[in-house]
Amino acid sequence: MKKLKINAFLLLGGLLVLSSCTKDLDVLPKDPTVFLSEDFFAQPGAYKQGLAGVYGNLSLTGTDGAGSSFLQGIDAGTSQYGRCLWYLQDLTTDEVIWSYENDPGTKELQRNIWTPSNPVILGMFSRTMAEIAFANEYLKQTSSDKLSTRGVTDAILLSQIADYRNEVRVLRAMSYYNMMDLFGKAPFITENDPVNTAGPEYNRQQLFNFVESELNAVLPNLKAPKANEYGRLDQAVARMILAKIYLNAEVYIGTPKYTECAAQCNLIAAGGYTLNTDYLNNFKADNQNSPEMIFTLQSDGTVTQNYGPTTVFVNGQVGSIEQNGSSLGVSSGGWGGALRLRKQFVQKFDGASFNTDARKTIISGTRPIDIADVANRDQGFILAKYSNKSVSGIPGINSTFVDTDFPLFRLADVYLMYAECAVRGAGGTTISQAQTYINALRERANAGSTIANVNFSVSPLNTQSAQLDFILDERARELHWESHRRQDLVRFGKFTGGSYNWAWKGNGSNGIAISNNLKVFPIPANALASNPNLTQNTGY
Repeated sequence: MKKLKINAFLLLGGLLVLSSCTKDLDVLPKDPTVFLSEDFFAQPGAYKQGLAGVYGNLSLTGTDGAGSSFLQGIDAGTSQYGRCLWYLQDLTTDEVIWSYENDPGTKELQRNIWTPSNPVILGMFSRTMAEIAFANEYLKQTSSDKLSTRGVTDAILLSQIADYRNEVRVLRAMSYYNMMDLFGKAPFITENDPVNTAGPEYNRQQLFNFVESELNAVLPNLKAPKANEYGRLDQAVARMILAKIYLNAEVYIGTPKYTECAAQCNLIAAGGYTLNTDYLNNFKADNQNSPEMIFTLQSDGTVTQNYGPTTVFVNGQVGSIEQNGSSLGVSSGGWGGALRLRKQFVQKFDGASFNTDARKTIISGTRPIDIADVANRDQGFILAKYSNKSVSGIPGINSTFVDTDFPLFRLADVYLMYAECAVRGAGGTTISQAQTYINALRERANAGSTIANVNFSVSPLNTQSAQLDFILDERARELHWESHRRQDLVRFGKFTGGSYNWAWKGNGSNGIAISNNLKVFPIPANALASNPNLTQNTGY
């Protein structure tokens, strides 16, 4: 198992009584006396185990194996944090399509025809609110008063608990960032609210203010970049979240903050991270060793068995024709061709400059590029980006549940964020540095060769509009299947409307325009029924 033992969540989960049915979709503990009880804190190492529980909610779904979920009435497969995030950020875009449209919620997402009753949207809302609930309860149970009551006086332990609390505050801020990005609003609850409070509705401006202030408050007290054990966050993670809210601030609050984003990118880039010399080593079973990983969602074929994103990717990549699972470290048939690429994504790699690009793991074979029938798994090209084999080629311990961690934040994204901010005129940036960062990624993708390097000072990339179009495409080439695409398309004005269409967008085989309300997801119907303070997003 990797460094932070998130399997402690199984112990924590046994102490939880959560409700995510229509009566309380804020996913707060029903009874605080059974959540992180005094008996729990009497155990050696309890405070770190409790911390592992808050982290664990990002990787696990329940307490009784891969098919379990402690969120009542919600299937494990449609409530795993990373998988739901990927469904909403990537399956809704030009990057990928899911073959089995009988799976609840997938057809509506990938055809952009979702409603407030979509189970995956409910799963994401509930899982994120569960993370907030766990964080709040951990902060309550580790307050100065609580620690004093329990007689906790050991200076070393108190210092450790202070570190744990700061990390939990970042995890909570990240959750509110997700709510702000995906839903545009959220019920707002902190550790100062009584258990089972129906939180007031916070809009994007309020959530933005909270996330920004919370992260800035804890930043000085977080561990320096790369100084924490693997699996736990540090200053760089907090800065990544700040960079993301600043990058998208024009969408969120109507005020551009590209200068602030670039400043955070500079601080992260100075934190000791370096690009992995091999692009694909970021997506293998031992990718915890990659020097460019800033924060990942942990996956282990034995300890964290669940249907999370990397298990979905590796098994879903296996082609119905190719039966290439053994090359990826899973069973030869995988999931029978569950995932295929939409034509418009494939075309991002057209041209001789991508002939040797390591990021182009597209397999075409005898397949047609067009997906005329979503159910026909032999149509559409497939991908081979993620693997359940180590850098040295050793398969993961399990042939279904993979060891590959999901790269939520990595250095390549920092380079691309900086480049975008520079093109958009951010203070303190230069186009030459933007070009340097992009060419570093391209040289890495081409084994050190400069064959695909770009020059922003000459045609066709010597205008701002051309540079922005290029950066949007380059983000897809570098970061595909890493839960960025929807957010990027919204920021560039390409997600809704009809200026950019892709296969099955809006339920049209060749893509059609979709309405602007789809820039945010609806508040789940169950959430509205459980919390009278919540209102539905416009257009739903």
